[in-house]
Amino acid sequence: MSVRWESTSHPDMPAFGLMSWLRICVRATALAILVFGGLAVLLLCRLVERPLCGLHRPVTPHITCFVCRNAFRIMGMRLTVSGAPMAMRGAVVANHTSWLDIFALNAVKRIYFVSKSEVAHWPGIGWLARATGTVFIERNPARARQQTDLFQQRLLAGHKLLFFPEGTSTDGFQVLPFKTTLFQAFLMPTLREQLHIQPVAVIYRAPQGADPRYYGWWGDMDFGTHLLATLAPARPGGVEVIYGMPLRVADFADRKALAAACEAAVRAAHNTAIV
Repeated sequence: MSVRWESTSHPDMPAFGLMSWLRICVRATALAILVFGGLAVLLLCRLVERPLCGLHRPVTPHITCFVCRNAFRIMGMRLTVSGAPMAMRGAVVANHTSWLDIFALNAVKRIYFVSKSEVAHWPGIGWLARATGTVFIERNPARARQQTDLFQQRLLAGHKLLFFPEGTSTDGFQVLPFKTTLFQAFLMPTLREQLHIQPVAVIYRAPQGADPRYYGWWGDMDFGTHLLATLAPARPGGVEVIYGMPLRVADFADRKALAAACEAAVRAAHNTAIV
């Protein structure tokens, strides 16, 4: 595939005929019932889970996994998984292509996203993110220590934290250089001997005949239009999630070395899969 990423060059979305609109309506209705019905059940379970278990969430993450797996069934997209999620304590890092990454990465194993604080205030998405245990961080040096303490609490509670070190999304045809800032939190003396980081590559397959970048969502692309395009195809594409070998944090001298190793692993899996 020769199409390469350009931050200002977006694929043309298809025109929707009558049958496309019918598929959109049916899938959108089913998806809304699944997501918001699942959210209602999750919140009810959390009323009992929170006072009994605190940070530990033995039940509600399974609801999230169920919703995300079945979301792909509703959208008609094939979900393929290679490798296995690690059992050890630690974090997951992945390349970032689309809002669909949230479903793809939650469909197999319970994880908790690390996201910028602005997302907490987004209509709908912010509510879902808070309910599913997302860790929100601020680009504020004055709060760095507080956020590091929060990371430590969540990691020691057994939560798998997931973040996108690229810092932005692409069209899915490349892996951008990893930013190293968040890796520092895993190198704290109280954590580094206990943690692993698992590199994960996420690759999307476009519907037959469509632009290969079809499922990519980046830059100033409109979410509503992209959602409609995702729901419309008669023969949707798919997504592949590749779990790499976990890396032991204590084996790396600093955050740059750790980030470089994670980037290399994600890039290798990604490049092999898109050929």
